[in-house]
Amino acid sequence: MGVFQGNAGTSPNQSVFTSDIGSLTRLATSAPFQKYLIEEIFQKSAFVQSGILSPEGRLSNTIGTRIEVPFFDPLDYTEESVESSNDWGTNGAGFYTTQKTTASTQYATITNRGAAFAMDDLSQVQTGEDALNAIRSQLSTDMARKMEQKLLFMLQGIIGPAGPLAATNSLDVSATDAGALTEANYLTAQNVVAAKYLLSERANDLNAIAMHPLCAAYLEQIGMLTFSTDSLVSGGNIQWGGGGVGVTNTQIGFFAGLRVVVDSQMPVRGTAGQAQQFVSYLFNDGAIKTGQQFAMQIETERNILSLQDIMAVTYNNVMHLPGVSWAGSFDGPTNAQLAEPTNWSLAYSVPQLCGIVELVTNSPFGGTV
Repeated sequence: MGVFQGNAGTSPNQSVFTSDIGSLTRLATSAPFQKYLIEEIFQKSAFVQSGILSPEGRLSNTIGTRIEVPFFDPLDYTEESVESSNDWGTNGAGFYTTQKTTASTQYATITNRGAAFAMDDLSQVQTGEDALNAIRSQLSTDMARKMEQKLLFMLQGIIGPAGPLAATNSLDVSATDAGALTEANYLTAQNVVAAKYLLSERANDLNAIAMHPLCAAYLEQIGMLTFSTDSLVSGGNIQWGGGGVGVTNTQIGFFAGLRVVVDSQMPVRGTAGQAQQFVSYLFNDGAIKTGQQFAMQIETERNILSLQDIMAVTYNNVMHLPGVSWAGSFDGPTNAQLAEPTNWSLAYSVPQLCGIVELVTNSPFGGTV
């Protein structure tokens, strides 16, 4: 690499640390500053661990800017009635008419993204920390979070309002008046089952649900409740109290038979003053196929003119929901472009074959937009 005659900017230096910590002398007197450098990222993606994101060989080691994924259409042949005559069958000539299966295609778009970081020599001396090492220690976690962001933007375009799956694979039981919410608007077993059966007989293929933490909080609450009645007669009122199944273990691992993934990046809808409307997604196993054209690249360089160490990371990724095709006239979309419904089209003739359902609810722990 040739010498770059410029300055790539600094990692936190003395002035930055001073503004963050509020005490100049602390630079010289306190313990190592790593705990101040690193903002711990709590949003660890569970989409891969849960099996929602699944590697697909056809999406890896490819060339071009998008990937074509052909598929056979669902078989729907014509039955013929067989008789002891010379004129049976649809052709009226006493023999079968051969039929064919048909094929269609769909496209997955490819994104190439990355970032670069720099640290100058003085910043390390002034702070006593190696900022690039701090970045390296967090890189995989933050990249997983960025990958999840991309997925959620993509799903907003595919199954959100005006998306190609919005009319068939989405159930909205939410309300906009924060003062009039009832259990019917929440993430209840009844609403989850109703959402599952948007896929008809394929409902039980769904085995995971991703939800916002405030929806998970509601599930944790109801897991701590027991019910009783002081009137053992038909029509007696049910009374709720403490002491339920969640008292000793509040973790919500499964709900309505679905593995639970909780993430604060899940979409929240509504306009100013409306009750927050939380989007949850129900997935089948391996619903989102992933791949990459090349492995992640991490490169480092020394710029002697600016006294800086520089690190760049570049990565390539494909995410594809089978049955839905990238319809944009361009590739390498931004997250905002992934969230645009007009950039997607339905490839399958039967949308219930797409292994995803959207469920929009409120939460008693939510507020207003």
